Amino acid sequence: MKTWVYWGSVGVLSLAVISAAGWKLLLHPEAAVLPVAAGFGPSPDLPKPNHTLFPTVNIATPIGWSGTQAPSPAQGLAVTAYAKNLNHPRWLYKLPNGDILVAESNSPKTDVKTVKSRIAGFVMGKAGAGDASPNRIILLRDTSGNGTVDTRTVFLDHLYSPFGMALIGNDLYVANANEILRFTYHDGDTQINTPGTKVVDLPAGYNHHWTKNLLASPDGSFLYVTIGSNSNVADNGMEVEEGRARIDKLDLSTGKLTPYATGLRNPNGLAFEPDSGALWVAVNERDEIGSDLVPDYITAVKEGAFYGWPYSYYGQHVDSRVSPQRPDLVAQAVVPDYAVGAHTASIGIAFSHDAIQLPDAWRHGLFVAQHGSWNRRPKSGYKVIYVPFADGQPAGMPIDVLTGFLTSDEAHVHGRPVGLALDRSGALLVADDVGNVVWRVTGQNP
Repeated sequence: MKTWVYWGSVGVLSLAVISAAGWKLLLHPEAAVLPVAAGFGPSPDLPKPNHTLFPTVNIATPIGWSGTQAPSPAQGLAVTAYAKNLNHPRWLYKLPNGDILVAESNSPKTDVKTVKSRIAGFVMGKAGAGDASPNRIILLRDTSGNGTVDTRTVFLDHLYSPFGMALIGNDLYVANANEILRFTYHDGDTQINTPGTKVVDLPAGYNHHWTKNLLASPDGSFLYVTIGSNSNVADNGMEVEEGRARIDKLDLSTGKLTPYATGLRNPNGLAFEPDSGALWVAVNERDEIGSDLVPDYITAVKEGAFYGWPYSYYGQHVDSRVSPQRPDLVAQAVVPDYAVGAHTASIGIAFSHDAIQLPDAWRHGLFVAQHGSWNRRPKSGYKVIYVPFADGQPAGMPIDVLTGFLTSDEAHVHGRPVGLALDRSGALLVADDVGNVVWRVTGQNP
């Protein structure tokens, strides 16, 4: 009997060791061999893909901000809370009178139900993105001009995972996860109660990348519309990727959507570079081929260009996971302008030329909000960076603007930066969807 107990104990211990090893393999199959900085700049390091049985899962658990806690600004900058106690503030838009619209939004949870999507849903939930979508837009107003919101109203309600917003004349366009709506807006309105008019349907159904952003053309005749892919690398076939992974152009006179640029896995932030007038975008690249691949990027968008997804990345770097292969399209793939780190989840962008509340050193480039990785070891992102520009192009390595979202041990996260905008005074606003705050960045003596 003692022998049975002894061997039984050894057996249980062995199973425990095997289970622990299996769990470690599941969560920690690989790690970066390059520093995250190697994935920045116009010519990032692109090592060979590291294919593993399981993707790396490296989650920072949200703990929020308590008391006077706040992100850490770069030297010479200051950060204060512009508005607190929001509900997953995702995207920002400044109206002409200086009011700030905040899309409180989250995934519509319509992704296809596969083993991988269920795991992804669990991961996103642990990372602070699993709550039900508030489905509304909040208006924030700083009537005294002291950098703190004193008027807050529910501007639009009962939306469907809203994200991008754009005002042209008296027409306010809002991109839901499945459509673009138009509302009538008058200067000074603090709420809109009349129903919106559908302008056009957007690719929906299940929605792996649900965020749809908008940017009005300078002449107001059309909208640029970002539409992310429905999977990591066409996992469910190209049929369900129809009309996705691209920037479209919506002709407002006809309501017709046409592709502007394609092969963009998950385009998000849009902005015009002030000197050249070129359209720039931030794009989230693919996962699950190692912690060092593939860098997210910012790029000037060439009309009619193909940027590789899903068949290749960074030009002609072929992704062997995709079937069937398309060498004809790979040959056309455009190399992006500037990498912003592997798995940083770079989303919001804002050119800084009008950021007059910040010192001059910060007013000649692009701010980029990095929401943060979930499948890189060690973690990347979880900060706001500044990319200096010269002659309409990036001109140097990025500089940290706001850090401290991630705890020093990388186990927890206070918040995650997403949308960016400049307020009417020229301060930088940062939507923190996990911390439920909009932060305001200025010089130390604004």
